[in-house]
Amino acid sequence: MEPVPQTAYYSGVDCHPDILNPAMTRRQILSLPALVLAAKAQNPGGMASRGVTPVPRGEPSGLPFNAKFVNVAREAGLTAPVIYGDEGRDDYILESMGCGVAFVDYDNDGWLDVVVLTGQRRTGPTPPGATIRLYHNNRDGTFRDATAKSGLGRTVWASGITVGDYDNDGFDDIFITCWGQNILFHNNGDGTFSDVTEKAGLLHPGVRFGSGCTWIDYDRDGKLDLFVAQYVVFDEAKIQPRGKNPACNWRGVPVYCGPAGLPQDRCRLYHNNGDGTFTDVSEESGILAAGAGYGLTAVAADFDGDGWPDIYVACDSSPSLYFRNNHDGTFTERGLESGVALNEDGKEQAGMGLGIGDFEADGHLDIFKTHFSADTNVLYRNNGKGSFRDVTVRSGLGVETRFVGWGAAILDFDNDGLPDIFFTTGMVSPEVEKEIPDVPYRTPSVLFRNLGGGKFEELLDLAGPAMKELNSSRGAAFGDFDNDGDIDILIMNINEPPSLFRNDVTGRNNWLKVLLIGTESNRSAIGAQVTVTYGARRQLQAVMAQSSYLSVNDRRLHFGLGRETSAALAIRWPNGREEKISDVAPNQLVVIREGSGIIRRESLRGVQAK
Repeated sequence: MEPVPQTAYYSGVDCHPDILNPAMTRRQILSLPALVLAAKAQNPGGMASRGVTPVPRGEPSGLPFNAKFVNVAREAGLTAPVIYGDEGRDDYILESMGCGVAFVDYDNDGWLDVVVLTGQRRTGPTPPGATIRLYHNNRDGTFRDATAKSGLGRTVWASGITVGDYDNDGFDDIFITCWGQNILFHNNGDGTFSDVTEKAGLLHPGVRFGSGCTWIDYDRDGKLDLFVAQYVVFDEAKIQPRGKNPACNWRGVPVYCGPAGLPQDRCRLYHNNGDGTFTDVSEESGILAAGAGYGLTAVAADFDGDGWPDIYVACDSSPSLYFRNNHDGTFTERGLESGVALNEDGKEQAGMGLGIGDFEADGHLDIFKTHFSADTNVLYRNNGKGSFRDVTVRSGLGVETRFVGWGAAILDFDNDGLPDIFFTTGMVSPEVEKEIPDVPYRTPSVLFRNLGGGKFEELLDLAGPAMKELNSSRGAAFGDFDNDGDIDILIMNINEPPSLFRNDVTGRNNWLKVLLIGTESNRSAIGAQVTVTYGARRQLQAVMAQSSYLSVNDRRLHFGLGRETSAALAIRWPNGREEKISDVAPNQLVVIREGSGIIRRESLRGVQAK
C-alpha cells in the first residue's frame, strides 16, 4: 500500500492554517472532513501532534519531595541491552516503537522478578543474546538471569506483555504480542514456561502487529479472557522506507512513514473456555464493530463503577477506544461520548502509554495518556460514572511539551497520600538528532508531584539522579522490587540495557500494600478494585494486567498514607462480591483471600543491600 498523499504530512508548517480556527467548538471540529483533520494534526512521520507551546511555569512550591531515584540496573545485574532495530537508524515504524517490560512473581516467593522483551536487528545479524529475558530476584537487590532454563528465551519482534493466571493453577502465565505471531507461555510451576499458543487456539493467520494486550474476565465467570489490540498492518514489501517518500520528514529530515497512511487493524477478544483453550469472540462481543485504529496500550478496569470491567485502548493518531461492558458478553465503543477518544479540542493525539489511578483520591479511576512532542500529555478526570473531562491544563501538566511520552503511571512515589504522575520519554527517528541537534533522541524521564487540590508540579531537580539520565525509553513497569515499602521503576531503553530506578524514600510517611487472591473470581483477582480510606481521603486502585506502555506492574496495590496510622479497606471482587476490612495498620503487606479476609500480614523490611 502506498502512503497517504503528501497533504497528510507536513514539515513543521500547518497544511491548512485557514481551515481550523482556534475558536471553533469541538462539535464544529469533529464535523470537518477526516483528511482536513489529518492534515492539521499529523506530525511529519505520521504521529499526531498539535504543535502547541507549553503553558508558562509558575513559581516552584518549595515543598520537599521525599522520593529519590537512583538507577541501580548495572549493580542489580540488568546489563544486557534490549535490541530493537538497527542502532542509529529507523527505516520503518516497526523499529521505533519498542516494547514493554513486566514485574512478575513467577515462582510465588514474594519477590518481584523481571521480564524484559526484545526486538531484532532489521539488517545484519541479530546478536544471539537478543531474546525475551527472565530475571529471578535474588532478594538482595540483585537478579539472576534465568532465561536459559525458563523456556522464554525467544528471539522475536515483541511488543506488549500481559501477566495473569488464566487456568487458575496458582502460577502466573504470560502472553506476549509480536509483529508476527503472538505467544502464550504457560507457567509450569517449576521455574519453566511452555509455549501453548497453538494448543490454546491462539494462533492467527498471517502476520499481525500485535500491541496492547490484557487479561480480563469480561463475563465474570471466574476465568481470564484475553483482549489484544493491533497497531498497524505492517508489510515491509509494501511500505516505502525512510527517504523514499519526501512527504515523510521532520523539519526537512527524512523519517519513516506512519502510522498515518498505513492500513489500520482491529482489536480482538478471546473467550476462555475453561479447558486451556480460547475462542475468538471478537465479532459477537461487539469488539469488531468499533472499526480499525492504531491501537497501542490496553487496560481493563471498571471505569463507570457498575461492577463490570471495561476496556480502554490508547490509539496513536486515531481516536482512542473505550469499550463499555454491557453485562451480557458484549461491549459498545463509547470513547467519544465518554470524553476519552480525543483531547478537549476534539483532536486526535499520538496516544502511546496509559497511567490509571485516582489522582484526587476521590474514589474514581482517572486516566493519564502520553503523546508526541509539541503536544500535551492528557489527564482525564473521571466523574465516577464513566464520563471524563480533560483537565490537563488546569492541573498544571501543560507546562511540559518537549518530549515524546511512553510508559506512565499515576502512583504515590513519596507515600504522602497523593498519587503522582511519572512517564518515560524518548524521541523516535534517531536520524533527526544528527541533522537537528536541538531534537535529541535520548531524553530524561518526567515526574509531576501531586500538590493536592487537583494540581501538579513538575520536579526538575528534586527526584534524584536517575531522573536526569538520558535514554530513548519506551515501556515501564512499577513495583517494589526490593520490598522496602515504596515504588521502584523498571524501564525499557532502545538498544541499551534497561534502567532500574530504585526509590529511596525518606521521612515518616506511612504506606500499605494489598495483594488479592481470588477464589470464586479469577485467582489473580484481575478486575478487582480496592478503595482505601485514610483520614479524609478515599483512594481507589484496580488490579490490572497491563498499563503504562505495553507493560505490567506489581500486582500488589500500593497506597501511600501520609501520616495516617490506620486505614479501612473496601474490596469489590471481579465477580461483584464486596468485602470490607476496617482498622488496618500501616507499613505492611496484607494478603486477602476472597471470602476469608486477611490471611497473611507481612512487614516488608527490604534487602540487606539497602
